[in-house]
Amino acid sequence: MDKIKTNSETVFLSNNIKKYYGPTKANDGISFNLKKGEIRGLAGENGSGKSTLISIISGITQKDSGEMKINGQLYQPKSPLDAHEFRIGTVVQELGLVDGLTAGMNVYIGQTEQFTKFGIMDMKRLYKTCEELFSYWGFDNFPIREMTKNLTVEEKKIVELIRALSVDPQILILDEITQALSHNNRTKLYNILDRVTEEGMAVVVITHDIEEMLNISDSITVLLDGRVVGDYQASEITLDELKQKMVGRIVDDTHFRPMDKPHFKDEIVMEVRSVSGSKFQDISFDLHKGQVLGFCGLSDAGIHELGEALYGVEHRDSGEVKLTKNQKVIHTQQDAIKNNVSYLPKDRDKNALMVNDTIKNNVSLAVIDELIVNGFLISDKKANIFANKVIEDYQVKTQSREQIIRGLSGGNRQKVSLGRWLALDNDILILDCPTRGVDVGVKAYIYTLLNELKDQEKSIILISDELPELIGMCDIIYIMKNGKIVKEVHRGPEMIEENIIEEMI
Repeated sequence: MDKIKTNSETVFLSNNIKKYYGPTKANDGISFNLKKGEIRGLAGENGSGKSTLISIISGITQKDSGEMKINGQLYQPKSPLDAHEFRIGTVVQELGLVDGLTAGMNVYIGQTEQFTKFGIMDMKRLYKTCEELFSYWGFDNFPIREMTKNLTVEEKKIVELIRALSVDPQILILDEITQALSHNNRTKLYNILDRVTEEGMAVVVITHDIEEMLNISDSITVLLDGRVVGDYQASEITLDELKQKMVGRIVDDTHFRPMDKPHFKDEIVMEVRSVSGSKFQDISFDLHKGQVLGFCGLSDAGIHELGEALYGVEHRDSGEVKLTKNQKVIHTQQDAIKNNVSYLPKDRDKNALMVNDTIKNNVSLAVIDELIVNGFLISDKKANIFANKVIEDYQVKTQSREQIIRGLSGGNRQKVSLGRWLALDNDILILDCPTRGVDVGVKAYIYTLLNELKDQEKSIILISDELPELIGMCDIIYIMKNGKIVKEVHRGPEMIEENIIEEMI
């Protein structure tokens, strides 16, 4: 997208914002200002204080000290409703919707009085208004009457975006939305940012896709350990310089493979034949020993549903997934687990982790059969040993194995989710968006792990909305469109973003 020209009028100002959690200084004296029509990137590793700052501005969290002003007026929000009154719309990092309500009702939480008369809500008018709002922002035919719990991660993020826009914000805050979106919906988001900034809206963007941040932002504020490292014009700082300022050291980018020929063993470990489901049709391929096989596509391509079907958690209408080593056919998730197949879902907080439980209990689920003694008792000693191994081997930053998952950063949650499966030394891994919502340092760490797994001749199915990730890691990429494989791209000169995007759209 084109860079937006900002004016000199300041819409938001923060001065010396502090927020402490015991000895942890989440925000330690943060000051910055935001101008009308400006897109401000907020960069930093997981744990740098970005999400805490956003939650304070959005009224979700109360600051300990400091001052905020909007249009020169003192701003002290006690709740998100206060933020709405000051026309601040926010998409939070963790999904902030009510599963028991429809998508349309989630959009207007806290704003239903406009549809209420004599204590009765006019649902017909609510849905009509909601449908018009989605269409206005480019999301026609969105399932606004669907229960939110049945929506995909991507659809939920779109609902949150529309809800944020519904308050006609003068400040729009987007905390980690783009990595949940496929290519076509990212393009829609960029178009929305063009429109709103031309009208004078200020935007704050947090994204772990640092190249994307440089492309869409006018200026960037870098946080490290709860403090502001500096403010930079996006046009005047390079990608490597920005990464270095974020992590306080030079970040090595050699984790991606060189663009040589694909290399893997002739031995086939998984045969997929004519697999069809609700979102995909007639999918066939072979997975080889030591191969990284990628899948990409737009939002309706069916790549994420295919990953679930291969592991047995998504219903298959027809077709077969067979392991050649023992001729076992995968029908269910239990079949996959018993036959050394691991699966990392895209939505880790909903489908992979028990966020209100401990690290220990979460990792124990992967080896529950091995922890049982005397037929039914779980060995606490064995569980402790396994949890400690995952924490140590995969560098999870935590106080102890008894740490509640919700208290971990996105990157450390992903390390727990991925590490518990890698610790089993399984031969086949199905990974859906393994670096979604993690910072540049953790991304590099995960890519290094994937390269090590390939060197160990493990076989990996890598499903991702991140084309650079697929291009950097895969031997072969299957491009899907409307539920079918439309192109097979082998590692080499033809494996470039332009060629893949052309086939996707």
